[in-house]
Amino acid sequence: MIVEAEYIMEDNDFHEGEFTNFVISCKKNVLKMAKNGGCFIGSAFSCIDVIAYLYNNIFDIKKIKEKQDDRDILILSKGHAVSALYAVLAEAGIISKDRLDNYLTNNDDLYWHPNPNVSGIEFHSGSMGHGLAIGIGMAFASRLKKIDNKIIVIVGDGELNEGSIWESVLIANAYKLKNLIVIIDRNRRQANFETEELIPLDSIKDKFSSFGWITHSCNGHDINDISNSLEQIFTDTTEKPRVLIANSIRGKGIPLIEDNPKYWFGDFEKKELEEFNKILDSQKIFDEEK
Repeated sequence: MIVEAEYIMEDNDFHEGEFTNFVISCKKNVLKMAKNGGCFIGSAFSCIDVIAYLYNNIFDIKKIKEKQDDRDILILSKGHAVSALYAVLAEAGIISKDRLDNYLTNNDDLYWHPNPNVSGIEFHSGSMGHGLAIGIGMAFASRLKKIDNKIIVIVGDGELNEGSIWESVLIANAYKLKNLIVIIDRNRRQANFETEELIPLDSIKDKFSSFGWITHSCNGHDINDISNSLEQIFTDTTEKPRVLIANSIRGKGIPLIEDNPKYWFGDFEKKELEEFNKILDSQKIFDEEK
């Protein structure tokens, strides 16, 4: 029997099989938004494992729902991948799954970029390079107010071409914002081109290290690698900001879409979506006890 991921883990009790099913259910939620106008499905699938892990195993969902002052905060700076965030918010129970069917319609506030009118969305992002500066302001405010929380900003690797990113990187180090964590979705794609073909970025790790940041890297689709890297980051008491370079693949999980520049954005027909759903269902973990 296939275990459906209609749950939220309690007490951060991590189980790899259950989490795999949770991620797949989140991806199926994205597919609900990949029609009637579509979404940036390739970019969403490259970062959804990391987003799902945060909401499923790190964040306190009750605090997020109630907007408590000490809640952990996520800023999705690469706002065009918001379908991944909406999908996870729905699977985590922060918003209703029914709302996903209203994506890009006049019946709801779900559209192509994060909308703070939606529960769980902290800031309207999408203009590249701005999210990190907002995260720095939030991290600094938390320190002034003596609030013990984490401010996590997810940026795209192509977004690193924005000068405002590097101004922010300097400032975060200058103020020793140890409660700030940047996660770079390193899918090596910017729009329909390879990042290294446009403006070479390697070595990102060396660049951030030279700016005084604590740097880590992981496979952005390997749950154990994500978990171990984030555990190191969260337990490190060094008075410095941290960055996690999550090496990823656009469209991960659906062979037709994977690393295919044609599917940076996807607006699919019903039959295509049915086939994609079958592919994802085949990747679910079977529970032998049920």
